[in-house]
Amino acid sequence: MWTITTDVEAYAREAEPFLLTDPVGNTVLLTVLADLRQGMPADGARFGWWTDGGQVRGAAFRTPPRPVCLGLMPAEAVPPLVEALGGDIPEVVGPLELTRAVARALGRTGDVLAERLYRLGALTTPDVPGAGRLATGADLPVLIAWTQAFFAEVRLNAGEDLVTHTARRLAARELFLWEDDGAPVSLAALSPAAGGVCRIGPVYTPPSRRRRGYGAAVTAFASRTGLAERCDQVVLFTDLANPTSNAIYRSIGFQPVSDYAQVTFQA
Repeated sequence: MWTITTDVEAYAREAEPFLLTDPVGNTVLLTVLADLRQGMPADGARFGWWTDGGQVRGAAFRTPPRPVCLGLMPAEAVPPLVEALGGDIPEVVGPLELTRAVARALGRTGDVLAERLYRLGALTTPDVPGAGRLATGADLPVLIAWTQAFFAEVRLNAGEDLVTHTARRLAARELFLWEDDGAPVSLAALSPAAGGVCRIGPVYTPPSRRRRGYGAAVTAFASRTGLAERCDQVVLFTDLANPTSNAIYRSIGFQPVSDYAQVTFQA
């Protein structure tokens, strides 16, 4: 049975213990919950948990205009979720087999962005010119420009004004830069720890600075900082259509966990 609520604290009370049983597989749900508790806007948000045999065994939420986000759950929980949401699922993101189950329940097809979840094993620091550092207030203009460029390039919705989004992440000490020859050349963000897990993303290098190892370098720096100061594990998602980024992340120690997808359903 699904319980749907607009009360984030009721959702946290019921679903968070379940989410914490697999903080890697549920990384997005846990970090969004942490962001909501820190004041991230969530007008019109709806949260749900799946109960079977008196135990919570699944969770999902939607914070418009972002997609419906699926946590781990048994496949049989998907059709009742679609029904509980009234079929109002223009987009969905989550484990591949669950997004496919949503498409079957809706009887619709959609555009699929295939992703892979990676977890960091033994970190290998690449030999790249320059050094990493935590971003500061003076970096805000370039951080905003690069964040806007990233979301435009990957055609994803940040879900809030990007200036506000970037400033919020900067104030939370989540943004890192790689500098070479005195100038920033690449950006990586690191989510707050949730269940002992931090997530890298986004990572952005301007086109004129690519193919020099800067993306790998800033990712390794942010990951090392996270493990030293903030969390026990580091994860990230990659676009499977980009074999270069997948190879780069593997080269510094990230190992595949499972496949995910974001599906935008056709009207």
